[in-house]
Amino acid sequence: MSSAESSPVGLEAGSADFRRANLALATGGFTCFSLLYGTQPVLPQLTHEFGISPATASFSVAAGTLAMALLLIPLSLIADRYGRERLMRWGLAGAALFACASALAPNFFLLVCCRALLGACIAGVPAAAMAYLGEEFAPNARGRAMGLYIAANALGGMSGRFLAALVTGWLDWRYGLAALGLLGFAAAGLFWRLLPPARHFKARSLAPRLLLADVGRIYKDPGLPWLFVTAFLIMGSFVGLYNYLGFRLSLAPYHLGPAAIGAIFLLYAVGSASSALAGHLVDCLGRHTIVLVMSLCMALGIGITLASQLAVIILGLAIFTFGYFAVHAVASGWVGRRAGPRRGLVSALYLSSYYLGGSVIGSAAGWPWIHGGWPGVVVTLLGCVTLVIAIAFYLRRIPEN
Repeated sequence: MSSAESSPVGLEAGSADFRRANLALATGGFTCFSLLYGTQPVLPQLTHEFGISPATASFSVAAGTLAMALLLIPLSLIADRYGRERLMRWGLAGAALFACASALAPNFFLLVCCRALLGACIAGVPAAAMAYLGEEFAPNARGRAMGLYIAANALGGMSGRFLAALVTGWLDWRYGLAALGLLGFAAAGLFWRLLPPARHFKARSLAPRLLLADVGRIYKDPGLPWLFVTAFLIMGSFVGLYNYLGFRLSLAPYHLGPAAIGAIFLLYAVGSASSALAGHLVDCLGRHTIVLVMSLCMALGIGITLASQLAVIILGLAIFTFGYFAVHAVASGWVGRRAGPRRGLVSALYLSSYYLGGSVIGSAAGWPWIHGGWPGVVVTLLGCVTLVIAIAFYLRRIPEN
């Protein structure tokens, strides 16, 4: 009998199936983020290749995140009805396929289409993964598992961006995207092999009346809607900062090339550490406190990037990244804790807000970049994080459960 079968409450920390499930979900999260943001470090090369503006080039990033935001909810409902595993497995394989196809796109329009289809494939993975985690892991193991899952997301985002930039510096941006696609196929194969079957899944009805009633209950919760707004704002700030910092550092006086700009994404390692740390500190300090303190770190980091010295800019980016991933890890776990029986739908609403923020704010930050330079971007993103801080103060007034 497997450890998953022997425990009626879920996968216990230290069991063989716990380790397999953790590794599978980490592989899935790693793959999603490595593929989704593959064009971000090569935006300056896309502007040159296709003769487009920086704001237009950012659509190659926004297309994938917007497709995810739009499809997360319907795909999560399908997963709630028919199960999680197949959706995640085929989603990862499809994303790898479109990552390779985007490397062959002859024009920017087709590149954006490939990136949108990549995002559509990935859309089935995160919400299903968070729901699987909440259902299949024992309650005392979920915080640790969520922290590791978010840490893998950060590591994937770092590795994908760095690999794309590194290969672009050696060869060309098309080879960089192709390398990510091949990595995606390998990771998808590993995910298929590792993920244990679900033991605690219960199919949910798709009847409109029951679904609307569940949505009503979700939005009557005093905390969940504000956690959705938090997701929108932090992801928008994150994408906006990394999108346009690459343009800033490619100009005078820095003149950084693709590989050097890609190396900046190694700061995601800081995010991996902070998300795992936040998962451990939740029980000691409480979710309210961590969200507040780490959102203040985000604001501090954004402000520091106004400096002109490259080392200080990198320090500010590191502080921001540390705070961002900690807030995301805690908010993700908090959503799962408050979700109730519609865990897949609640996870999808959170992640839909999250990726919609990346698409909307991440692209909209191009307007202040064009008209106000880097200070304009900083003021815009500080406004977003200030709202997160205000929400963190509000959340201190409601029970965590």
